[in-house]
Amino acid sequence: METRYYKVAGHTFGVSGEAGVFALMENYAPFSCQADEALFMLTVGKGLAVSFTEDLRQEEEGQQIICGRTSSGEAVYEFVWWNESAGWLVCKDNYHEGRLVLTGRHTKMAIDNALMVMFALATADKGTALFHAAAVSCDDHGYLFLGKSGTGKSTHAGLWVKHIDGAVLMNDDNPVVRISEGRAVVYGSPWSGKTACYRNVSSPLGGIVLLKQAPYNRICRLEGIEAYVALVASISGQRWDEGIADGLHDTENKLASTVPMWHLECLPDEAAARLCQTTIIL
Repeated sequence: METRYYKVAGHTFGVSGEAGVFALMENYAPFSCQADEALFMLTVGKGLAVSFTEDLRQEEEGQQIICGRTSSGEAVYEFVWWNESAGWLVCKDNYHEGRLVLTGRHTKMAIDNALMVMFALATADKGTALFHAAAVSCDDHGYLFLGKSGTGKSTHAGLWVKHIDGAVLMNDDNPVVRISEGRAVVYGSPWSGKTACYRNVSSPLGGIVLLKQAPYNRICRLEGIEAYVALVASISGQRWDEGIADGLHDTENKLASTVPMWHLECLPDEAAARLCQTTIIL
């Protein structure tokens, strides 16, 4: 058993496990750091199924996260991949300490999901949000593309990289935004969905774009409650927990009031990317 440390968006966390665990964590290598005071620690190992009472479940593209509590009150998250359990994350109340019990064949899926859950919950009160989005950098700023699964976030980011001079993909699925000293910064992360883009990079957040498929290209500014609602739907978090919900609400309010936001109805074409770029990069 060994412990390794990683830093994402300025937050350090530790992982303890056998060599086989770290062999599955190559995407975390760019975020490796020296031992430091960790925001949270995760211990990974094999074991028996965890007994818990289910409270709710979330499902997307064959993946399920079943949330509940043990008889002693610890939070439990079971990760299921195409109806096969991959493991159980058991956390202390403050989400600063957790253990992942592995089972089945989908070990890497369980490790990644456990670390994403712990990161999102442990940082929620620290001006930090884990987004379901694509992110690019261009002209020394970062830009987020939001939308429901299948909307075309990755496609639009790819169009920027292909057609906009200087545009570079930062992350294709789960970038992190952190507000510090009144400034919002977008960061790459070890979690990037189907595209292997695990870059330890950051840029000041220059704008956020909510995408919607349409038979035309049109963009308009979002402000007030519309901007806030667009953010809520794209940020990972456990909103039934009052402390976490309050932290996310504060971050969402600050982003909605300080970062320019737009709604882009678009085709998956070069013209959409250029319209977006010329509108949001001032």
